[in-house]
Amino acid sequence: MTTVAHFRQLRTHLEQQVLGQPALVEHLLIALLADGHLLVEGPPGLAKTRAVQALANGVEGDFHRIQFTPDLLPADLTGTDIYRPETGEFKFQRGPLFHNLILADEINRAPAKVQSALLEAMAERQITVGKRTYPLPPLFTVMATQNPLEQEGTYPLPEAQLDRFLMHLTVDYPGAETEQQILKLNRQESMQSDAAPVTPLPQTAIFAARKTLLTLHMDEAVERYLVALVMATRQPSDYDDELAGWIQVGASPRATIALDRCARAKAWLAGRDFVTPDDINALLHSVLRHRIILSYEAEADGVSKDEVIDRILARVATP
Repeated sequence: MTTVAHFRQLRTHLEQQVLGQPALVEHLLIALLADGHLLVEGPPGLAKTRAVQALANGVEGDFHRIQFTPDLLPADLTGTDIYRPETGEFKFQRGPLFHNLILADEINRAPAKVQSALLEAMAERQITVGKRTYPLPPLFTVMATQNPLEQEGTYPLPEAQLDRFLMHLTVDYPGAETEQQILKLNRQESMQSDAAPVTPLPQTAIFAARKTLLTLHMDEAVERYLVALVMATRQPSDYDDELAGWIQVGASPRATIALDRCARAKAWLAGRDFVTPDDINALLHSVLRHRIILSYEAEADGVSKDEVIDRILARVATP
């Protein structure tokens, strides 16, 4: 089976398990292909946890779910040195981050020290305990969730941590027709003792696909357009005076790299060997949403980040 066929099979599996959330399924696959981490924000009960579990079942690797709480400690993620009295030595006991797929549930409920421990793992693909550094698995992807409805007892993620996420996706409730399909799927699963088996996607196929993405053709005019979209967040006065009043801090170069990788992944999943402006436009909100900081005036006027990104798309000329 070819690498493309592996991913098509995985996509079909996810779409059968997660109904009414096509954007979530696509973003999970793009994050896996682009070797990045995904932040998902939405109300409870929208299959965020189910989606990651379904992905874990369809991928050759191990999965761990971490429920973030205010009393969580960094060692609860990284692991710690345990004293062995029989040998008189300390032995490192690995924590839950030493898995391939991590679900960080309600990440904003953990204090800053725990968030910084996760930051090193996400950014450097390693964990430092004491004087020793331990590498994480080559396949390491974090999907973190946030509940936007509850703000009490939460710790907002700092900009440095948000910037480490490849994309920030917002999900909403499904429609009535999809809700009825969810009911039928739930009843069907309750009647069956075991879920239908799925052939796991080999890690070698994932690594091969990641290399293939880098060979996809991107015309120089399309690449200039991609860079111009990010530069518009830093120099908005070149495009629109009102836009300049809305943006306080623009996106970092990580946004440019992330947009390039994600657009390539989207094009490859569509079966193309070239990237189009539509691939870039479709993922611009997810890449920039968590990387720009709005001004006080924009927040006072009720302007959302998505509206700012819409304005950027309207002002930057498409090749």
